Amino acid sequence: MDSSTNSLDDVSADSSAEFPDRASMMEVRLQAQEDEITLLKSSLADALRRIRLHDQLLPLLKQQLIAVNPGAARVLNQVCCSDGCTSSRKLSSSSASDGVRHPATRVRRNSEKLGNPERQRKRLDKKAASSANLLTRSPSLENRAKELIASAGSPGSRRGTYSQGQSIKMFIRGRPITMYIPSNIQNYEDLKMEPPSERLELDWVYGYRGRDCRANLYFLPTGEAVYFIACVVVLYHINNRTQRHYRKHTDCVRCLTIHPDKVRVASGQTAGVDKDKPLQPCVHIWDSTTLVTLQQIGLGTFQRGVGSVAFSFADSGAFLCVIDDSNEHMLSVWDCNKGTKHAEVKSTNEAVFAVEFNPSDSTNIITCGKSHVYFWTLSAGQFMKKQGIFGKYKKPKFIQCFVFSLTGDVLTGDSEGNILTWGKSAADIKTLGKGAKETFQIMRQTRAHEGSVFTLCTLQGGALLSGGGKDRKIIRWSADLAPERECEIPEKFGAVRTITDVDGEELLVGTTRNAILRGTFSDGFVAIVQGHLDEMWGLATHPSVNIFLTCGHDRQVCLWNTEEHKLDWGITLEEYGLCADFCPVGSVVSVGLSTGRWMVFDLLTREVVSEFTDGNEQLSVMRYSPDGSFLAVGSHDNFIYIYNVTESGRRYARFGKCNGHSSFITHLDWSKDGKYIMSNSGDYEILYWDIAAGCKLLRNRYESKDREWASYTCVLGFHVMGVWLEGSDGTDINALCRSHNEKMVAVADDFCKVHLFQYPCPKPKAPSHRYEGHGSHVTNVCFTHSDSHLLSMGGKDTCILQWKVMGGGAGGSRERLASASSTSTSSPEPATS
Repeated sequence: MDSSTNSLDDVSADSSAEFPDRASMMEVRLQAQEDEITLLKSSLADALRRIRLHDQLLPLLKQQLIAVNPGAARVLNQVCCSDGCTSSRKLSSSSASDGVRHPATRVRRNSEKLGNPERQRKRLDKKAASSANLLTRSPSLENRAKELIASAGSPGSRRGTYSQGQSIKMFIRGRPITMYIPSNIQNYEDLKMEPPSERLELDWVYGYRGRDCRANLYFLPTGEAVYFIACVVVLYHINNRTQRHYRKHTDCVRCLTIHPDKVRVASGQTAGVDKDKPLQPCVHIWDSTTLVTLQQIGLGTFQRGVGSVAFSFADSGAFLCVIDDSNEHMLSVWDCNKGTKHAEVKSTNEAVFAVEFNPSDSTNIITCGKSHVYFWTLSAGQFMKKQGIFGKYKKPKFIQCFVFSLTGDVLTGDSEGNILTWGKSAADIKTLGKGAKETFQIMRQTRAHEGSVFTLCTLQGGALLSGGGKDRKIIRWSADLAPERECEIPEKFGAVRTITDVDGEELLVGTTRNAILRGTFSDGFVAIVQGHLDEMWGLATHPSVNIFLTCGHDRQVCLWNTEEHKLDWGITLEEYGLCADFCPVGSVVSVGLSTGRWMVFDLLTREVVSEFTDGNEQLSVMRYSPDGSFLAVGSHDNFIYIYNVTESGRRYARFGKCNGHSSFITHLDWSKDGKYIMSNSGDYEILYWDIAAGCKLLRNRYESKDREWASYTCVLGFHVMGVWLEGSDGTDINALCRSHNEKMVAVADDFCKVHLFQYPCPKPKAPSHRYEGHGSHVTNVCFTHSDSHLLSMGGKDTCILQWKVMGGGAGGSRERLASASSTSTSSPEPATS
């Protein structure tokens, strides 16, 4: 096992942060400053680009206007300036990057040519202002010229019918972004925005949180395994292979325990933030049969999160013990039926890993953690603490877990690989003098594992199971701690995190690499639940089969089956993957990596059929053209690389490079005819490219307003403008995806939510259905090929949620736009679910 596994003890021990991470706060501030610098650079580049553009277009536009409409010559003479100042007056376009060839250019006026020299000098000084002032003034000057030319009369001229009402601006971080309204919308103001008729229903949860949580896997008499990931507690029937979900938590679930009646469940969550609203940690007690919440414990009492929970046994589960994640790790006892606090005490400033009631006495509680094991006695609402004494035995760095034996002794597993048996010793009056009290000391030390003992599990009859870290072994011990049987789980699944008994012979094992295994000592173990280990970004669905591919910072590339809800295969790369896309023929998939390298895999053999490198920065998007003849690769070096694709996606040749963005590429889409690309960048640009003409940048964005797109994943565009909330900073939406039937668009936001909007949604504050479940920023969303399901990926929560699309009516996006533009009604408030 490598050194990374050998450090699992420290990772686990530090899972409860004791102090604010100041370095993290400084990184956030530094990132914000870098974003501001990026915006300033892009604004300057915009200004220079516009000035050059208008210099080039001015003579040409003048000639074209006179040729098409001789009446415009008279108007041009009215709005011209003197010869000496023509070259020094440059207009910017109405958007950050539109470059529309409007005939509304500032030209010479005869009145200025014959005017007062002093007055002319002042006007020149005024025009020589900063680029910021120039950008601010340009729209008004442009509109004035447009009105004059339009008034000259130009029947049949498309430029002449352009008016202020044919574009709309949205602002992100103070930057204006102009959206051009498609021709089939006659009255933008009368558009009616409604939530989609479709809704989402959680169908399946992929993943398990074993990397940094313990004691989080239980087995119910109903045949269901209970575990959690992100904000969802999963009840997975291991024979029927079905899932149910408890979804009342508002942030990541951190701990779990089962009531003695084997029906009620208690689960605790961490603190969080939903936009600017804090989410307080609490414990939910709920019925595993009906999924109904019975009690909400400690809302507003716990700090940072809930680390451990345990029900009492001797009184049939009347009380619940909770350890929170505050600096003092407060230990509190609660009445389960009333939801009231019975007692509370500060436990320790060190990390606490586990808490349990004594099964035979609910006034006795034990906690363990970093370098300690404490024995607590509760009397009349007050706690009395006694520390376990290690005496002649080496004090381990961590006490990872403990259980009670049938004789009432406490057995602990520690980071030294030992199982320690604790017992109560009589008061040592000779050494400590009169008034000495009984102590808890180590009665026996049993060498169990190489590396940490991460979990202990008692079986009926007094036998014991232990799970190791470094050695990945599961050992069965007799009641007197004699080893009986052992087995080793495969290295690819990591160390043993927790063990639960199914029927005395069969076991469920949770691992540190986020897998749940099922098996026996005789037959070995197979994975029934698997997941990613680190932040995920790459997501792609197959064009014709119910499978999808994911990749992330754990360097894993995984192919999943949406019908069988399982991992088909997974491979490990040298670098981490950030984006992916299936070739339309469906036999290969391309994956973009963090170093500028990208690879094409055969889905059947998993072999690499092609490999290229573009630049030395991370790739952010891979996108095949609709017919599969081109592949576009978007990079953080500001370029889009275009490749010719032949031999059913197995052969690639560089076709060209799109050069024009002033920041890194974030999203791109192909037109339905496969000739054009729409792209977004990190500084909120929208650019259009003519690929067939040699990857040429289309300066006239106005001409792309009616173009139809094969996919819609760009987060900036007229058809998805309504998904942005007021005051958004440009990073609030990580990804979006339009359904293949063009009726809805799913949005992944930075606040752990998935939204479902009507498509198109071109008006601000468009209503949507909102869905919770992720415990981290949602990095990507994607519809399956038939639009029957939506897949969403969390970032740090390593969770993949599969949503079933329910309902839906007839009518495509074009029909809805046309009908909506002829009806005047106010937009309803966003609907939530």
